[in-house]
Amino acid sequence: MKKFIPLILFFMLLLQSCWIKKRPATISKKNIEFSEPKPVVTNTVNEREFIKKLVKKNPNLNKYTLAYIEKFAAIAVQEMHEYKIPASITLAQGILESGRGRSELALKSNNHFGIKCHTGWQGEKVYHDDDEKGECFRKYNYPETSYKDHSLFLSQRKRYAFLFEYDLKDFKKWAYGLRKAGYATDKKYPVKLLNLIKTYHLYEFDAIKKGSSYRKRKKNSSKKYNTSKKQRKKLPKTHTVKKGETLYFISKKYGVSIKLLQELNNLPNTILTIGQQLVLQ
Repeated sequence: MKKFIPLILFFMLLLQSCWIKKRPATISKKNIEFSEPKPVVTNTVNEREFIKKLVKKNPNLNKYTLAYIEKFAAIAVQEMHEYKIPASITLAQGILESGRGRSELALKSNNHFGIKCHTGWQGEKVYHDDDEKGECFRKYNYPETSYKDHSLFLSQRKRYAFLFEYDLKDFKKWAYGLRKAGYATDKKYPVKLLNLIKTYHLYEFDAIKKGSSYRKRKKNSSKKYNTSKKQRKKLPKTHTVKKGETLYFISKKYGVSIKLLQELNNLPNTILTIGQQLVLQ
C-alpha cells in the first residue's frame, strides 16, 4: 500500500491544478476602462439666428467666440436643464477656459474646462503645465463629454452646493459664487465671465425652457404647416434623419411645425437619432 501513496498524491495534485486553471479570473477594478459613448445633444437654441442677431448689433465681435457659441450653446442649455447650472455660466467658462476652443489642452484632449485627472480617473490622460509643471488632465473623445464632467464636478462637490440655492437666472451671483467656492485662483475670474455673458448676451440662453428656443415664437408659429396645400402634396411622406440634422432643421426644411412632428411621430422630446424615420404628414 505504501508503494501507491506517492502515485495517489501525484494524481491529487494534478486534479487540483486543473481545477485552479478552470476557475474564472477575477477582474480588478483597475482594469476597467472609462466608457465614453457618443453624446446626444438636443439642438433647439437657434444658434445661427442668435449669432446673426449679435453680429447685426455689433459687427466687431470676436469670430472665434461666435463660432464657439454656435457650436456649444446647445450642450450648455442641455446641461442646464439636467443639472440646474445656468447655461450662460457654463458657456462663458467654456469660452474662457478653453481659449474659445483653441487652447492646446482643448485641441489635444477635448478638455474645455481644465478638469484634472483626480483620484479614480480611469480614462485617457494628457500632461500639461498649469499651476505646476506636467499636471495630469483628463482626455475625452468628444468635447461634449467635458461639459458633462464639468456639470458633475460642480453638482457632486459639497463646496459648490450653496451655488444651487441661487436663482438659475442670477448669473452674477453664480460668477462670484464660483470664485468664493475656490473654483479659480484668478481674482478677476468673475469679471471675465460677466464680460463674456453681457457682451455676447449669453444670459438669453438661461431663459430657454426645455424643448423651446431662445427666441419667442412668432404669431404664425402656432400653425401646423407653413406650406400651402399644393406644396404639402409634394412633400414626401417620411424623412430619414441624417447626421447633424435636428428637429428644428427638418421642421424648417419641410414647413412642418416641431409640435406637429412630435405629435405625428410620438416624440416625447426633440432628440433624434441617425437613421430614424419621421412621418411628415
